[in-house]
Amino acid sequence: MPTSPSTHATQADLIAHRHIEVFRAVMTAGSVTSAAALLHSSQPTVSRELARLEQLLGYPLFERLQGRLRPNARALALWDEVQRSWQGLERVVERAVALGQSQEAQLSVLCLPALAHALLPGAIARQRLAQPQLHLSITPQESPLLEEWMSAQRFDLGLSEQAAAPPGVQALPLLTLDEVAVLPAGHALAERAVLRVHDFAGQPFVSLSADDPYRRQIDARFAEAGVGRQLHLQTHSAVAVCAMVQQGLGLAIVNPLTALAMAGPGLVVRQLEFSVPFSVSALLPLYRPALPEVRPLVDALKAQAREAGTRLRALLNPGAAGSGR
Repeated sequence: MPTSPSTHATQADLIAHRHIEVFRAVMTAGSVTSAAALLHSSQPTVSRELARLEQLLGYPLFERLQGRLRPNARALALWDEVQRSWQGLERVVERAVALGQSQEAQLSVLCLPALAHALLPGAIARQRLAQPQLHLSITPQESPLLEEWMSAQRFDLGLSEQAAAPPGVQALPLLTLDEVAVLPAGHALAERAVLRVHDFAGQPFVSLSADDPYRRQIDARFAEAGVGRQLHLQTHSAVAVCAMVQQGLGLAIVNPLTALAMAGPGLVVRQLEFSVPFSVSALLPLYRPALPEVRPLVDALKAQAREAGTRLRALLNPGAAGSGR
């Protein structure tokens, strides 16, 4: 006969943390005797509390074979859940202890994957010079989840390409540049300093994913000009786009930070005659207690953004480097 909801509630009320602690000790130690030593208790007490847990659950957790306990399938399933819960508790305790130690401050940063690759590492390197003990947790995430999580005040700092701030968030502009073209080294178009829309006609082209806002802007430019391309490859990642271009799989248009980070002997970066603006903003949660370490990281991001702009202008100047670096 199925157990009623009221019975489930009664079971949950009667099962104590001590019962789960005893179960965990038995599973960890492998026997009641060893579990009793682990808990600084007696063997009869541990056996009694384990039997009480099985009584409250209404089913056995162990097979008793020649005085030894062997966990059954239900015990193993429960053990998986107990392990996850204990690990979560240990993380809570570690975090609570770290919060009391100023040298162990931890900053949580949410950013677009492309920015975790191209802008954030340099800024962190700058800040580490002044705060070598700072701990950072970096979570890459795409829009719109990035904006939703920042609105929920889940992170200390966010990095986004959205100019408008989501609800509950302040946006600080870091940089505004234009998207750039990337070509395989040795491509005929690499001889030109600036590429026009019609230069891409009939060329294999590696695109960002169909739902990417920059992809939509780029496609609109070519549609307006009536220029067709060979569109056989697409991906969510600008880094992957550049890697495919390096392999000679096509031309592409990507954000300047990723292009700058990926530029090298196999990848040529060129300016576009038309403009597809690219912006980056720092996002600060308005209702989350602000850590003092946030502002220095924002300053480091601004300095890194200025340096990126300078390096990009030098890269796009055909007189600065003959190889496209």
